[in-house]
Amino acid sequence: MNWNLARRAEKMNPSVIREILKVTEKPGIISFAGGLPSPLTFPIDAMREASERVLKDDGKAALQYAASEGYGPLREWVAQDLRKQGMSVSPDQVLITTGSQQGLDLLAKILIDAGSRILVETPTYLGALQAFTPMEPTVVSVDSDDHGVDAADLRAKVGTGADKARFVYLLPNFQNPTGRTMTEERRAAVAQVAIETGLPIIEDNPYGDLWFDAPPAPSLSSRHPEGSVYLGSFSKILAPGLRLGYLVAPKALYPKLLQAKQAADLHTPSFNQRVVAEVLKDGFIERHVPTIRALYKQQCEAMLAALDREMAGLGLSWNRPVGGMFLWVQLPKGMKAVPLLEKAVEKGVAFVPGFAFYAGDANESTLRLSFVTATVDQINTGMAALAAAIRESL
Repeated sequence: MNWNLARRAEKMNPSVIREILKVTEKPGIISFAGGLPSPLTFPIDAMREASERVLKDDGKAALQYAASEGYGPLREWVAQDLRKQGMSVSPDQVLITTGSQQGLDLLAKILIDAGSRILVETPTYLGALQAFTPMEPTVVSVDSDDHGVDAADLRAKVGTGADKARFVYLLPNFQNPTGRTMTEERRAAVAQVAIETGLPIIEDNPYGDLWFDAPPAPSLSSRHPEGSVYLGSFSKILAPGLRLGYLVAPKALYPKLLQAKQAADLHTPSFNQRVVAEVLKDGFIERHVPTIRALYKQQCEAMLAALDREMAGLGLSWNRPVGGMFLWVQLPKGMKAVPLLEKAVEKGVAFVPGFAFYAGDANESTLRLSFVTATVDQINTGMAALAAAIRESL
């Protein structure tokens, strides 16, 4: 049987990273490659107790179909919580999604036509590119540095008329893949460009609560509320297996997002929503998230110390994140990450080559390291092995 695929299906491809990482699944590999939160942070007891209460108190409603917008108390919690980001939103603007990844898919469906110009950072989140690509946009990379996207280049690439960008997609806090955080000055400049040019912002913030010593600056959405959609997630502060995220949209855009949500899956599992709402009662998150921050800070510091020690004199450079799950490494000139990965796996360590995160011309001499799932001992052993692979590649 020959199936006649839609043109958009031809644009869909397997995750480059997932394909590459199949070689890292050998037993005994120390992996700095994953994008997974540490399972040590999952609040298993709290989830078990909340599940029992939900089933006991309102089990029939929890297991029934529900409103597409999401569970009311959970939407109210999100609206209240976003005040710490400097945002003032109504629960009516909150749409609960099946992971924040679904939010990207819904936005692609309602905002992108074939050939539409969309703007992204350099590099950017691969999952966003995967969500946008089937809609056949023209993806334009905006120059970026350690402080985030460059405001002048953003202005230059907005476009005009029919070629004006539909939106710019940004991760201002502890970005995936680089771990960088947009400074206050850069946020102000980017928001000003967006306001002056009428450029919508898609602000993705799955890592924003994972700061080490001080919270990041107020959100971009708080500076451009009628021109921004904000995406958040419970995956990094509770557990990714819940597949629970949310978006906050201006009232003018919300109805179309809701229609797209209804067409996609009717609603996010109501049981999961009620369990999370139950867990969040009584300030649980304020007690739980600091334990995640402390763990991730310890492991980030261990990885940075190991890099300083093992990579001395090898010609590498790397950033020093102030939160999140990742850091970004620039290899010596002429050394490519994909061949290096093969050598590294032979020595028992894995990472993610950076090329897959670029929408345009890729820097093949970059790599992403995740510090959250390896122990300190594994970090020390893995960095020594990676340094040995690099020496052999010089």
